[in-house]
Amino acid sequence: MPAKAPAPYPSQSRLLRDLGARLRAARLRRRLAVTQVAARADVSRPTINKVEQGDPTVTLGTYLRVLVVLGLEKDLMLLAAEDPVGRRLQDAALETPRRAPRPRSSPGNEGDEGPQ
Repeated sequence: MPAKAPAPYPSQSRLLRDLGARLRAARLRRRLAVTQVAARADVSRPTINKVEQGDPTVTLGTYLRVLVVLGLEKDLMLLAAEDPVGRRLQDAALETPRRAPRPRSSPGNEGDEGPQ
């Protein structure tokens, strides 16, 4: 039996509820019944209800199937398309000065380093 997923934070729950509400609104604008979306997405009617409620136990694949049925799958490509924080971190890593190179010993001093 799979391990139980951790409970989402309140802000994450709010995001999922909002996504579910937007998917429900999209379904209603298209005048599709829950049973039609369920059949086309190859999931059960209660699963579509869970998607529209923003249930965190529903898999991302199921959300994707619903997006495809509604013709909104390209919206998924917008997720994390712009990553300004990551870009700044990447750029900062490029600008990090490296440690100064070790001084090279001159050819005449090579024997001076040995034990005496």
